[in-house]
Amino acid sequence: MKSILIIGMGRFGHHLAQNLLELGNDVMIIDSEESRLEDMVPYATSAKIGDCTNPEVLKSLGVRNFDLIFVCIGTNFQSSLEITSLVKEMGGRHVVSKATRDIQAKFLLRNGADEVIYPEKDIAEKCAERYSMDNVFDYIELDDDYAVYEIPPMREWIGKAIRESDIARRHSVMVLGVRDESGEKRIMPSADYVVKAEEHLMVLGERKTVSRLLRQIGEGK
Repeated sequence: MKSILIIGMGRFGHHLAQNLLELGNDVMIIDSEESRLEDMVPYATSAKIGDCTNPEVLKSLGVRNFDLIFVCIGTNFQSSLEITSLVKEMGGRHVVSKATRDIQAKFLLRNGADEVIYPEKDIAEKCAERYSMDNVFDYIELDDDYAVYEIPPMREWIGKAIRESDIARRHSVMVLGVRDESGEKRIMPSADYVVKAEEHLMVLGERKTVSRLLRQIGEGK
């Protein structure tokens, strides 16, 4: 469990706060507009109305006491830059700032951000990857070359153990998990696990390798 401060409660800030709270973290939220806080007040560890471009407001929060601070200002980049810089100057341990463009990221990193996130860009890239490929149900990027893909089984794998199909050697992908019809996951199935037709496999592999595998799956239908 971590102590987390979220500055800016727009749509991304809301989703971030909800997910962090569900994971058991202590989350303090702050925004300059009371209306953006109202629905989260019953759930957040604490909530405050205030303009964080004002150094006195930030001082009152005790920023050095938080494990993580997210600066989620989406509409006013100047404010995001000022707040990021102030938070770091006041001893923020780890500052994560939201950006929409590469040029914003460069300025944020120069002015105190330890990390920069691109929520819209990340979602767009994930959607593009998923929907441009046939037979991909979900996709998690690991780096520029490798990703985890949720795919249907090849026809020749059905009714056979993973070991028998020799998936890793023949296709250069690692089976990390299996999702059944109900959505239940089996993580790291054994080599003796028998693949069923209605299941999806979560495989780790190089992009070009998985692309080749997906073509083979499509051809085998």
